[in-house]
Amino acid sequence: MAIMKKLKRVYKALKSDPKEISLNQLIEFLNLTGISKGALSEATYFACMKVLGESIGKLPLKLLQYNDKNGVTSARDHLLFSILKRPNPYMTSTTFWSTVEYNRNHYGNAYVLITGAGSNTKLWILESDKVKPWYDDAKILAETQDIYYVYSKGGKQYVFSSEEVLHFKTSNTFDGITGISVQEQLQSTIQGNIKAQNLLNRMYDSGFTAKAVMQYTGSLSDENVKTFISGIENYAKGALKDEGIENIIPIPLGATLTPLNVKLADNQFVEVKQYSALQIASAFGIKPYQIGDYTKSSYASAEAQQLSFYIDTLLYIIKQYEEEITYKLLSKEEVKSGLHFKFNVAVILRADLKTQIETLSSATGNFIYTPNEARAFLDLEAKEGGDRLLGNGASIPVELTGSQYLNTREKEEVKSWMKDIMEEVMKETKMAV
Repeated sequence: MAIMKKLKRVYKALKSDPKEISLNQLIEFLNLTGISKGALSEATYFACMKVLGESIGKLPLKLLQYNDKNGVTSARDHLLFSILKRPNPYMTSTTFWSTVEYNRNHYGNAYVLITGAGSNTKLWILESDKVKPWYDDAKILAETQDIYYVYSKGGKQYVFSSEEVLHFKTSNTFDGITGISVQEQLQSTIQGNIKAQNLLNRMYDSGFTAKAVMQYTGSLSDENVKTFISGIENYAKGALKDEGIENIIPIPLGATLTPLNVKLADNQFVEVKQYSALQIASAFGIKPYQIGDYTKSSYASAEAQQLSFYIDTLLYIIKQYEEEITYKLLSKEEVKSGLHFKFNVAVILRADLKTQIETLSSATGNFIYTPNEARAFLDLEAKEGGDRLLGNGASIPVELTGSQYLNTREKEEVKSWMKDIMEEVMKETKMAV
């Protein structure tokens, strides 16, 4: 408790620093804080967030362990196995990891609090905008340097050590501690797209009627001019359609209405907006086809598209998740024993049924998979006798390559030669023992 009180005093001192205050005032003056609320209203930004969030959410997280045969088995008996399906009582694994990824992309950092131990371990998502990492390089809190996370909620501050928080950040970072969100890097592009959408919305509201010049004779006061113009606008926008007046604009005698046409095509509105959308998608690592742009799609199949997305975008994200979860949730002894967390990417790289059958059949007939292992990929139950490796009878050791073409005498010589080698190896082995 004393340490927490000390950290609170230090944190309050940092907040009261005039430099910190002037920086916050500058950020507010430049309106850099408002983008967080409006960014999600931009269609491309929202689509990219959705694609990444759902991509991580659909990947099953597994707890695996290497065995003595250099293979991998599922650690179903481990105490942490239950959190793979239910990280906390209120979220499924799908919702939980999708939400974490959503926060990571939108704020640049996602924080998950670890509570409990063993089978009682629970994971809780902290609001990213209410967490501030604090690096204790001055050793105020302990004799060793460490990172602490200050969480502000309901007027209170909670301090957690680095071992208590899973921290996931974007690849864009200058200090390796905190990530930078896409909305910060592409602020002008995202804001430009939001303004473009607002312009389009206003044109819809006005019935695609641009600004116009009203010429009239006579002298009207400012109030009368406003009333006069307001009446014309109501007719132009179709505001009186409920009264049966929608397409007719009455013009008083002596008045002329001259529209100032602004054509979207003349301003290359569509092309500019499409280019901005591609810039935002590229910053997220999202392929054009994933945001509905198929103009330059060059992939031969859906499988190739998913493979490209996995290698170019998801691989870095998944690797970071696996490393952080394994390091924070498992002890050093468990990691040395071969325990590790791993996302199952096969669900997004899975081919069509015909290709799966052909691939598994080839692997089963070439000593790679046993029949039961191949059946497991298709969610089929194991069968008796299906745990043996099968293969082509023509397959032989590399040392005997070409022996199938020898005559009987030569084959006997090869057999005798192999027998002598085996006896010599056995003799040397016994002497060594």
